[in-house]
Amino acid sequence: MLTTTRLRLRLWRDEDLPAFAALNSDPCVMRYMAKLLDRRESDASAERIRQQFARRGFGLWAVELMGIADFIGFTGFSVPGFTARFTSCVEIAWRLARDYWGFGYATEAARAARDYGFVHLGFEEIVSFTVAANQRSRNVMERIGMTRVPEDDFEHPLLPPGHPLRHHVLYRLARPSPQKSRDS
Repeated sequence: MLTTTRLRLRLWRDEDLPAFAALNSDPCVMRYMAKLLDRRESDASAERIRQQFARRGFGLWAVELMGIADFIGFTGFSVPGFTARFTSCVEIAWRLARDYWGFGYATEAARAARDYGFVHLGFEEIVSFTVAANQRSRNVMERIGMTRVPEDDFEHPLLPPGHPLRHHVLYRLARPSPQKSRDS
């Protein structure tokens, strides 16, 4: 479990599933995803997230707004299930319910996850990607220090040619170098 000033990033509970399903069926939240998820698909997604923690020791944490909401979305890490020139890699990702947009929660949670990934999990690099038009997510990527190199942009291989969401931008962040001492 990770905590920030306002958030708790924790393992998933069965009680999270209805709110997760509502988030995954919201057309505004899922605007840049391939499709809305029904309850069965949403529950299956949550189960895959739980299995990733067991298998890899990391995953997408459930995010709660301490003292206000038990579940507002997720933030954390995944390993993309497709092949592209930048895979194999670790992706940092987030998805929050619409009522919690615009308050800095995604950035706050992503910073906590980023730091945990570099310090405790030993990641050398994290990536994040989204549809080029998804400016909200791109802003979070930039706020947590990620950089886009346009040559890294790609066509998402799980979407068919011509699909309006196929073109993606890729952001990267390398593990920070240890600070050199003043005597070095």
